[in-house]
Amino acid sequence: MADAVSFSFSDTIAGYVGRFDSTTRALLLRTADGREFDVSLAGDPSAELVRNLDEPYVDASGHIDEMLSAGRFLYAYGVHYPENGGRFEAKRLVFLGRGAEDYRFEEPSWWVKQIESLASFYRRAQFGDGPVDFAQYRTEVRLGGDKTASHVQETDTISRLVYGMASAYLLTGKDEYLEVAERGTEYLRKHMRVVDGEEDVVFWYHGISVDGDSERKLFTSEFSDDYDAIPMYEQIYALAGPVQTYRVTGDVRIKNDADATIRLFDKFFHDGELGGYYSHIDPILFSADHESLGENRERKNWNSVGDHAPAYLINLYLATGEQKYADFLEYTFDTIAERFPDYKNSPFVQERFHRDWSHDTTHSWQQNRAVVGHNLKIAWNLMRMNSLKAKPAYEELARRIGEIMPEAGSDLQRGGWYDVVERLKSGDAQTYRFAWHDRKAWWQQEQAILAYLILHGTLGDEDFLREGRQAEAFYNTFFLDHDEGAVYFNVLASGTPYLLGTERLKGSHSMSMYHSAELCYLSAVYNNLLINGREMDFHFQPDPAGLPDRVLRVSPDLLPAGSVQVASVEIDEKPWTDFDADGLTVRLPDVQGRVKVKVRLRPVNR
Repeated sequence: MADAVSFSFSDTIAGYVGRFDSTTRALLLRTADGREFDVSLAGDPSAELVRNLDEPYVDASGHIDEMLSAGRFLYAYGVHYPENGGRFEAKRLVFLGRGAEDYRFEEPSWWVKQIESLASFYRRAQFGDGPVDFAQYRTEVRLGGDKTASHVQETDTISRLVYGMASAYLLTGKDEYLEVAERGTEYLRKHMRVVDGEEDVVFWYHGISVDGDSERKLFTSEFSDDYDAIPMYEQIYALAGPVQTYRVTGDVRIKNDADATIRLFDKFFHDGELGGYYSHIDPILFSADHESLGENRERKNWNSVGDHAPAYLINLYLATGEQKYADFLEYTFDTIAERFPDYKNSPFVQERFHRDWSHDTTHSWQQNRAVVGHNLKIAWNLMRMNSLKAKPAYEELARRIGEIMPEAGSDLQRGGWYDVVERLKSGDAQTYRFAWHDRKAWWQQEQAILAYLILHGTLGDEDFLREGRQAEAFYNTFFLDHDEGAVYFNVLASGTPYLLGTERLKGSHSMSMYHSAELCYLSAVYNNLLINGREMDFHFQPDPAGLPDRVLRVSPDLLPAGSVQVASVEIDEKPWTDFDADGLTVRLPDVQGRVKVKVRLRPVNR
């Protein structure tokens, strides 16, 4: 084994300062799991402060000695040399704030500024400096924002862009973002929506192929996992952007589309006998058990059961308060709590099932593997649901995931969260093996951040806060593209961007603006309102006549009852006092046309 490490290699250490000797330039770093590393600073490494998108480089090289106070969390990137049992020489240090207890991503406006930068990047990438014309939209966007030669417009990626723009408007009130969201929603309704009057449902095309002034509808999925079928997750994510826009505008047409799509789910994807929702139906008979579905025949998975909640259903409930959506959410999370845990066999939940809920451990690429982010996504959304209707099963499962995931799915030396790993250890393995690689995807960092922020914000456990900060630190240090804009798809284990194949793109079947914007929106909500006790502003632009009783619902997320109040309201930049502070509602004036509503929320000491 000695020969195996008799070479130099570069790597990253994420750790807390144990001690620092300025004379010998020796730094002791202690990792998240308590291991200690001796780091030499004798080679005069550079040092910097973590920075947000659109911020300039802030050099800290001249302040290294005074900033290396005990307990401070930082990143050291350097080279391992094999001599004398191993020596690590730092080449770059990244500090998370000026003070030892400062984390810049906890600044009140950090995430708001980040979502603005994302929105600017994607608007420019898709439409340049001209008008917002979705005929020019393309799914694939290169690293710097240029479009590829592909002329396919996928429904879900448009919807995800719309979600991001609507979220940017909610946080900033800037009309240019709402314009993109509304024009994108209209484009989806005109080009991708199918109204089936006979069945009284709506379903959505996979996308369209655009060639000049002509377009060819792509009815079934063209993605390899779902080819020639109608996958549930594509129908789910078709609603993500429009429903987030509905929160802003109250456009009843969007709600009608959502209700009709839910009827599609209940008529054709729901298993009324054994519960849950199928992952695919065939495009002719809309049947989940047709032979043409192959390995997707009569299957259920995380996406078909759980993705309803974060993609559209929680937001639909927040906008309406209707009990039928609360009931759907409860059914979803009851199913997850009952069916997904598999802790007798693995620290990871089971994600794929046959019709009878027996485990499907041979399906396609997943086999008996775990997507780390899905575990974290379950914990995050269980705690959201627990604020709407508390159940011991929800909190217990969320806690358990939060407690066991760091050791099972995170990188305890470098920071960040892995992608896909084997659910079981084999042979003499001491760790869960990677399915293909040890890279880290942007969306899985999002799930970790939101899971641990809401776990701490609702339950108060300091270990959860530490995990949340470490996840935020890794994401903001390594995923922000300060050269081209937006965020990288994947980084290597060390944090170095991975820029090959589709993972080089900023827009693809898998990536648009959804996860990065959702992270900004909810990190701002959780950090400010749940954790750090700061007020926040939110922006809406509804037509009062389109809302029942002219009541606008302004809760930013499913938060613990009584944790947030309305502090003040402005309508068209004038103070407005007709609101229910505790009920998080505003009664709008009886006027014609849309009004601009600015709502300031304040946390309530608990």
